[in-house]
This record gives sequence, C-alpha cells and structure tokens, in this order.
Amino acid sequence: MSVTLAEARLCGNHMLARLSDEQFEPLCIKLDRVETRLKQVLHQRNHPISHVYFPCNATLSNMVYFEDGSAVEVGTVGNEGFNAVELLARASAATETSVCQIEGHSLRMTAQDYLQAIDGNTPLRHVSECYMQGYLAHVSQTAACNRKHSLEARLARWLLATHDRVQGRDFVLTQEFLADMLGVHRPSVSIVAAVFQNDGLIQYTRGQMKILDRGRLEAISCECYACVQAQFKRVLNIPYG
Repeated sequence: MSVTLAEARLCGNHMLARLSDEQFEPLCIKLDRVETRLKQVLHQRNHPISHVYFPCNATLSNMVYFEDGSAVEVGTVGNEGFNAVELLARASAATETSVCQIEGHSLRMTAQDYLQAIDGNTPLRHVSECYMQGYLAHVSQTAACNRKHSLEARLARWLLATHDRVQGRDFVLTQEFLADMLGVHRPSVSIVAAVFQNDGLIQYTRGQMKILDRGRLEAISCECYACVQAQFKRVLNIPYG
C-alpha cells in the first residue's frame, strides 16, 4: 500500500527529506511503510535485490559472512539513507547481505521502481549519490577504525551512531549481534559492556540497551564518530551536533 506525502515526511529519512514536495510526491505511490524485524534478511550477497529500504527508525547492517559461519559488519544503514547503494551502478546482484539489526519501520520501494526513479539526472538519483558519498566515507572510516582503535572506543562509537539512527529511543541488541558488528568474540563485548554499565554510561538488561550518558560516551569514542557524522552533515545537511 502506498503512502501519502505527509506519511512519508513523518518517516524522518534524512536522504528523502532533501526532496521537495514536488519531487517527493510522485515517488510516494511507489513506497510502502513496512516493519523491519530484528535479524530479518533484506537481501543476500550474490542474489538479486528485490526491494530498496529507506529506514525511518530501524537500523540495518551490511554483513559479510565467512565459510566458518562467522560474520562481520562492513557498513551500517539508518535514517540517513538506504540499503542498496550498488543499484546506483546497476548491479545485478547484491555485494553484501543486508540484515535488520535494530527493528523499526522503513519505507520500501521495489528495486525496479527505484531503478526507474534514478534513470537520468533525477532528484532521487542526486540525493542517492550524495548519500553514497557519506556511506563510502563511513565504510572506509570504519575499516580504519577497526584496525587502529580499541574495542572500548569502537563500542562507544557504534552505540552513539545507533542512538542517532533510532531517534533517541531505547533499542534491543543482543551481545551476539553486537560482537558481529564489531568483529570480535562475544566475551570481549560482554566485558566492555559490563564496564560501561558499571560506570553509568549505559543500562543493558536482557538485550535492552539504553544510553544514559552520551557526553561520556563521546569522550570515550574515537574521532571516527565525529568524522563520519561530519561527512553526512556535509553531503545531506543532516543536523548532527
């Protein structure tokens, strides 16, 4: 079922918010508002992409899975953009597996409708390319961060970025999933999360995460959090900070 312009605006997706009413309204008939559920696989690596998701308050992970069954997050997608940037290059198959890590709502469009909407110098293509700049900055910064910075700093960065994407609400997050996000073993995450909780930075009970002290998390986080947010602010004018 399509959405109205008012309903689409309420979604809060920053990339789509760059479109004027005249540019956005023709797209609304092609958009559905859907619930994206925890651990839902939205598309799989090397398989065709059926739909494009524009998160409202959900957060999606682009994952790489290894032969031993382990997985590492290589990119995160929230309300700043969408989850299938490879379609901008007319990719015939997904380059990564997209999984919902924080459940919530998204606007969804078929891949075919998206490709039609970005055919030529269209408004949706322009904002998609702006987002792609920010996403590539995020991916490259994350790769460097994972090589250089401590687990404490990376966990703080990840929690801050997720808190931004879910619009300030509490969120459900298992330690197993968090370990995959950070590319470490679960016991390591458990130790650091316990320290953060004992220090009053977070409240974490039965997979329910609540940020208690953003200021101190920002002090612990490496410069990568601010660097990535600055990139998205530059390309999409997202009001971070």
